[in-house]
Amino acid sequence: MPSASEPVRQPIWLIPLVVASALFMENMDSSVIATSLPAIATDLGEDPVILKLALTSYLLSLAVFIPLSGWCADRYGARTVFQVAIAIFIVSSLGAAMADTLAELVVARSAQGVGGAMMVPVGRLILLRSVPKSQMVTALAWLSIPALLGPIIGPPIGGYITTFHDWRWIFWINVPVGIIGIALARTYMPNVKGEKLEPLDWTGFALSGIGLSTLIFGFTVAGRDFLAPWMAPAMIIGGAALLVGYIFHARRAPYPILDLSLLKLPTFRTSVVGGGLFRLGIGAIPFLLPLMLQVGFGLDPFKTGLITFAGALGAIAMKLTAGAILRRWGFRTVLTCNALICGGFLGLYGLFTAETPHLVIAVVLLAGGFFRSLQFTCLNAVAFADVPEELMSRATAFIAVAQQLFLSAGVAIAAFILELTQAARGADELGAEDFTIAFYVIAGLTTLAGLMHVRLQSGAGAEVSGHDDAVRTVRWFRH
Repeated sequence: MPSASEPVRQPIWLIPLVVASALFMENMDSSVIATSLPAIATDLGEDPVILKLALTSYLLSLAVFIPLSGWCADRYGARTVFQVAIAIFIVSSLGAAMADTLAELVVARSAQGVGGAMMVPVGRLILLRSVPKSQMVTALAWLSIPALLGPIIGPPIGGYITTFHDWRWIFWINVPVGIIGIALARTYMPNVKGEKLEPLDWTGFALSGIGLSTLIFGFTVAGRDFLAPWMAPAMIIGGAALLVGYIFHARRAPYPILDLSLLKLPTFRTSVVGGGLFRLGIGAIPFLLPLMLQVGFGLDPFKTGLITFAGALGAIAMKLTAGAILRRWGFRTVLTCNALICGGFLGLYGLFTAETPHLVIAVVLLAGGFFRSLQFTCLNAVAFADVPEELMSRATAFIAVAQQLFLSAGVAIAAFILELTQAARGADELGAEDFTIAFYVIAGLTTLAGLMHVRLQSGAGAEVSGHDDAVRTVRWFRH
């Protein structure tokens, strides 16, 4: 078994694919449950809209515990944390499979989020510390395979299991994949640790973690009978107060768990703020789209999965063209214009009806998936364009938390719009028209992201995108 000090002798694809087993399990789980939400709601005797808690509870756990992943890996060893995280994910998946109430499902999904928060970031850390830089691009290419395959095969598999068997089996899929991942990690992964262990900001972790989770959870359950009527407003106010407390704390802490000073960098700020608006809209898609196709249009989960996986195919096509697009137009133009395009596609989703041919829906989802993936790629790249090397780990944690936070908030906003439109109609059940309005609202949020990106300088992030390199070289020689 390799130690932290031994060189990597395995084939270049081996460690990335071991890490990929965890990434595949996480992506597969997320796409499978999105397709099965209406069936789960029926079986548990709940309104389909309240099943938003199954998505937001997982995303919030990710946002809260991701900042701990790097510190735990440095303290206890990356391989050890990676294996424990997979074990937590497996056990909590079994808990979700055996849930008989919404509360039990939410608790199990929250525990899955804890495992996911430790699993994938630590796996990437092992890869970065184990693979020579000269082979990093190849290693990351191998790592990206499951990230693309999970969303493609997840919806059809989840739809098939839910339609022809029982939704509970969708969580059992994680068991064999996770066991294989643990065994491979123990055999082939080095147990790398950090050379210098910085003190963990426990105060900041408590303020930010509890503040974020209570604020978003309060918004998610507001107006529902899930908790006592006074609890949702109390959670919103209390969560906001804790977050304000964290802002003051972060200014004084030597090692804040979320370094707010990074927002002074324009490229980082546009990725967080503009990217946040974008994710508010995009985060609602896994919740709204399957719900619209099943509850609004009457399709079964299997047909829904066969249609919705088209968006993942569009994302794969983008991987072949993103570099050329960025080199040609640069971050500012691509992020600004593409935000408008993505908002336009979300608006088109609102035009779908039960009579719209399924092939037309799939084609629109395919094209929309291409542009959404392009925006995600650009946002992830521009975030680190100007971040100093010594702050890279803090920037990584900040971005990861912001991503999960805005995705979960997008689900909460979409569900809130559905509830408002349903109440305005005085209806007892959701109708197709409710989803139309919801898609128009999140399309508007996505479009607003372009206003943030247009403030970037024309050459922002040029060293990463490769755009305008010739002009920059001429300027350098002139000076």
